[in-house]
Amino acid sequence: MPAPDRSISSSGLDLQERVVEINRVAKVVKGGRRFSFTALVVVGDENGIVGAGYGKANEVPLAIQKGVERAKKNLFRVPRHGSTITHQTTGIFGSGRVFMKPASPGTGVIAGGGVRAVLELAGIHDILSKSLGSQNPINLVKATIAGLQDLRRPEEIAKLRGLSVDAVLGLGGAPANGNGAATEDAATEDAPADDASADEAPSEDAAPADEAAPATEETSA
Repeated sequence: MPAPDRSISSSGLDLQERVVEINRVAKVVKGGRRFSFTALVVVGDENGIVGAGYGKANEVPLAIQKGVERAKKNLFRVPRHGSTITHQTTGIFGSGRVFMKPASPGTGVIAGGGVRAVLELAGIHDILSKSLGSQNPINLVKATIAGLQDLRRPEEIAKLRGLSVDAVLGLGGAPANGNGAATEDAATEDAPADDASADEAPSEDAAPADEAAPATEETSA
């Protein structure tokens, strides 16, 4: 089932901008080459909202401006649990794959390049990530965005499964512990029975051995 739409408007938000990469592009035309510039930009409020955009223009400032405008149109809210994400996820875009896993407080952002820019501007301060595919910055940024968009909140999973939030999070463990204790008691009660049967077994085997001994003596006689 696809993740719910978490798109959000940029109006009224205090957004920070970060340029991930600027690249020069040459187009061969009749009479020579025409150069233009591309800019990969990430914007976010460092509090759960982030977006990425890609702009192209003949000048660097204009390319950055276009990238920012497109990033603001792609803003979405990231599900978080404190300073990390709600569960591990793998974002895929093209040949880029980014694995992300929640981390304990104080771990910091273990990431590099465009992945770090996306996570920090999303307000995620404790996370472990690893690139598993292409090192192209565009693929990495878009794979990170795809992974964050696939995150689910416990409330959403509980609604899909028809369970309570505590059951999804594994907090309703009292019944399970009770069953476990009952199982252990039953195993303890069965143990003496097994021991008793083990004690009886040699006595049954001993009787035929005693009967067989006189038969052997008669034969020798």
